[in-house]
Amino acid sequence: MSSSTSILPAIRYVRTVGVPAEKAFQVFTESFISWWPAGHHLGEADLADVVIEPRVGGRWYEVGVDGSECDWGRVLVWEPPHRLVLTWQISGEWRFDPDPEHASELEIRFVAGEPGQTVVELEHRQIERLVAAQAAYDGVGSDRGWSSILDSFVAALAG
Repeated sequence: MSSSTSILPAIRYVRTVGVPAEKAFQVFTESFISWWPAGHHLGEADLADVVIEPRVGGRWYEVGVDGSECDWGRVLVWEPPHRLVLTWQISGEWRFDPDPEHASELEIRFVAGEPGQTVVELEHRQIERLVAAQAAYDGVGSDRGWSSILDSFVAALAG
């Protein structure tokens, strides 16, 4: 980060879901495609799946209907069913950036709430590290960004 780059505040959202943390974590990590918006992909092919490899250092990537793969980031923390931290290596130009120095971080916490409920806390931070950071910040912070994506996650768990 250059000294002229300003720090962008983290983007945070909280949602409560009507399932235990184990189920919320499982759907978030193993059934990503069941709630992720189909139009939110980087590859040329339509989205067939999104994979989070269940280990520190694992890949986080999309799979196109043609079998092509496009990385999104890496797993930094894997603590089922309570916490997941991923690198977000998607620039504000909406392309994968392989340089880990340009990666922001996405942390998702699954906190037990009332019986049978989980509070899902999402924080996207260090966005200023991304190429075209302001565009990325504006995108993930918009109505079509994390807020609506988490609403899709909540709906998938309720259905």
